[in-house]
Amino acid sequence: MSRIREICSLSPIVPVLAISNQSSAMPVAQALVNNKLNVLEVTLRTEQALDVIKAMSAVEGAVVGAGTVLTPDQLLRVIDAGAQFAVSPGATDALLKAAMDQNFPLLPGVSSASDVMRVMDYGLDTLKLFPAQVVGGVKLLQSFSGPFPEIAFCPTGGVTLDNMTDYLSLKNVVCVGGTWLVPQGDLNEQSFLAIDTAAKMAFDKASLLSNV
Repeated sequence: MSRIREICSLSPIVPVLAISNQSSAMPVAQALVNNKLNVLEVTLRTEQALDVIKAMSAVEGAVVGAGTVLTPDQLLRVIDAGAQFAVSPGATDALLKAAMDQNFPLLPGVSSASDVMRVMDYGLDTLKLFPAQVVGGVKLLQSFSGPFPEIAFCPTGGVTLDNMTDYLSLKNVVCVGGTWLVPQGDLNEQSFLAIDTAAKMAFDKASLLSNV
């Protein structure tokens, strides 16, 4: 099993986080890890993202990665910040080669069969379907299971508490990613109890599935 598949297998849900206030990093990570959502994706959409990665990495049990990684230079910077994996909305040859050169776990984004085939050429077996709901969602993943039986997916983009089990029930889905667990309003108000409650609700619902 590849390292990125191992990481994705640690939690049925990967919270996708855009945190602007570094002081919120550790409390948010702790709330999520306390509810067994220990694989965290910190997107590079804020100026504080690298510092947030460093802070969250200090929380025991947290497996912290960087999201919205677009270039080889960004990949090197998140590695220096202590990220344990990287996630990209797409997959360029430059980024795929950089990840291979660094022997660093990358979850590249795909949205079509051609994308899957191209990324497979680099030996990757675990991919991010993005934006999942827009490009076909559950039906697309079902259609992928025939020609790509060895590939596992983490659908992200439009995944919510209401539809996540539709994805998690698929044999070729290893986890889902979503922003709903940590909404901007809760971050602004530092409502860590609300985040804790949302995380517990999500994990409890996901754990009802036999394959999670």
